[in-house]
Amino acid sequence: MADKIRIPAALWERLKRVGITPADVIRHAQIPLSAIRDGAPVSTMQFFAIWKTLVEISNDPAIGLRVATELEGVVMPLSFLVAHHARDFRDALQRVARFKQLCAPEDVQIEEREDRCDIVVEWIHSNDQVVPPALVDATLASLLELGRNGTAAPLVPLGVELARPESSRATYERYYGCSVRYGADKDRLTFCRADLDKTFVSYNAELLEILIPELDQRLEQLSHRASLAEQVKWVLMRRLTAGRPDIRSVATELAMSERSLQRKLTDEGLTFQGLLSETRHQLALEYLADPSLVIVEVAYMLGYEDQNSFFRAFRQWEDQTPSAWRARHRMQDQPRD
Repeated sequence: MADKIRIPAALWERLKRVGITPADVIRHAQIPLSAIRDGAPVSTMQFFAIWKTLVEISNDPAIGLRVATELEGVVMPLSFLVAHHARDFRDALQRVARFKQLCAPEDVQIEEREDRCDIVVEWIHSNDQVVPPALVDATLASLLELGRNGTAAPLVPLGVELARPESSRATYERYYGCSVRYGADKDRLTFCRADLDKTFVSYNAELLEILIPELDQRLEQLSHRASLAEQVKWVLMRRLTAGRPDIRSVATELAMSERSLQRKLTDEGLTFQGLLSETRHQLALEYLADPSLVIVEVAYMLGYEDQNSFFRAFRQWEDQTPSAWRARHRMQDQPRD
């Protein structure tokens, strides 16, 4: 999934309602003004910067809860609108999980077991960076608000787990209506499984019949974009050991012109150099995990002309040398007593 997030107008509207000017957020977070003016996409790291800035501007660590609860009269994105008009809470959560990727590179994981349902949301392009707590709050609270508004009932989770250190416990437990555990392994929202069967008063079958085909079509287009990237990376993997492949040779193997491939990549927010770097990074980790390969061999197999070029690229990927990564990887693989 491409690392692109188009910030919905609904978010800017909610910020205005809590007294925050979108232009101030953009300026402090050092995000291009086109994100507001033209709806230009931002990266995951830029989106994280926006949520960190919200806390600084508002001086309110719980700003995520306030933003998520400002729903009345806000025009929802289609991917969230279908959840609001779902048959019941389970149906709504499943639709969020299915269509969320149309808005942002998020993975909504829903696991039902015995009498409970756990929900965990992960950011695909977080690069192991900590997700801003305010964004976690807004995400989990939006799911709870979806259930409360849809069922028109004071829905209370079984529990909430937050990966951050404890802070403002009273504020969070008052909002959620349940105990909050800090220092958890993941941010997690847990509901009673029976709550998922509660019907939505906002259920609208006719509207869903109109919206679902449109969103399914968008998902199919998104899947096609991903398949093009995988095709390019597959060719790159085959050609790297013969030297540094160029876009012309890759296009030829994919039975298209260089100009056509370049246009398709541009239309889908991709670059040939970006895919080449991703492929090399992926292969570098696989090769370094093999102790039989010396580092100079790995550099050659990745199509680098010299070892120093590989070292510079690897530092950009992993913020450490190939030797340090390999040593750390070996330590992690050693059996523990």
